[in-house]
Amino acid sequence: MITIKDIANKANVSTATVSRILNNDQTLSVSEDTRKRVMEIKEELNYKPSRQRGSKYSTSAERQTYHIGLISALSQEDEINDPYFLSVRLGIELACQQLSINIAETIRAGKAEKAPNLNHLDGLIVVGGIDRHSINAIYSKDDHVVFVNHSEDNGSYDVVAADLEKATMELIEWLLELKHTEIGFIGGIDDIKRVDDEEIILEADDIRKRAFVRMMSEKGLYREENVLVGEWGPNGGYQLMKQRLEKESFPSAFVIASDPMAIGAQRAMHEAGLKVPDDVSLVSFDDIEAAEFLNPPLTTVKIHTDEMGKTAVKLLWDRLNGRKISMKATLGTELIIRSSCRINNNKLRG
Repeated sequence: MITIKDIANKANVSTATVSRILNNDQTLSVSEDTRKRVMEIKEELNYKPSRQRGSKYSTSAERQTYHIGLISALSQEDEINDPYFLSVRLGIELACQQLSINIAETIRAGKAEKAPNLNHLDGLIVVGGIDRHSINAIYSKDDHVVFVNHSEDNGSYDVVAADLEKATMELIEWLLELKHTEIGFIGGIDDIKRVDDEEIILEADDIRKRAFVRMMSEKGLYREENVLVGEWGPNGGYQLMKQRLEKESFPSAFVIASDPMAIGAQRAMHEAGLKVPDDVSLVSFDDIEAAEFLNPPLTTVKIHTDEMGKTAVKLLWDRLNGRKISMKATLGTELIIRSSCRINNNKLRG
């Protein structure tokens, strides 16, 4: 059975690129030669999407082809550079390949031009922080919308998210078991955008920060100077850690909201002559591929981002096939313990 991976290997491109070419994603920035090569290899290998080969979804209703829209809060460049959201998208595309779902429209928020009306589509999957009201302005069927990684307080739409609150609390409990009581936090701000507006309409605290502040406060261990938020990504982690390094006293451990931020923070500590974990322990979130290959390897909370994407497609599929009630799917996480943490020896405490 020929798969997308077979085409990708022969064309020397990623499976995500092949999937987006086959789905006619016009936002994909690749050369015409690459598009042509992928299509030629598809024909050469006689590739057929799984829905055309036949599958366990065998009823006539399930064989119907649905046409959906994908709306992302990230620019194409940001998505390519962010393993978290790239994995979510790949999960969506792979699940669509397995079911009778075609991604007919791909829209990226944060642009000045007016977004098109999407009422001709069967459903939408919305990835990231996008205002629900701006979605309603271009798509009237709330019950055929799935939000991934972001949700608001009401609506008849479905939601897929990782259980970051529970994961943050478990991280703190684990650090406390390692005798860390002076614990810092470095994270980013959740931006909420409109579909067709360049302006950010709301900046909100990330759920990991909220859980950290609440739990540390409950235990009488919260110190405002130990909580820093700023830009997501390696540069954000680097700048925030440099800022915290300017103070005399220093936490014995840090919870960092994403692996890319932790990579930047670790560089700042290295430049300051601090060793991980001998001087400072680090824990993070995501478990991107690079986390295992850092020096030392990064202890991190694995978020199953590809499953988030697949689950979003399954929820939309259920809606399109008759489910009436809205659902929120909260996916579990997994703590991956590596070498970036150790029992606190109080070397750097104030």
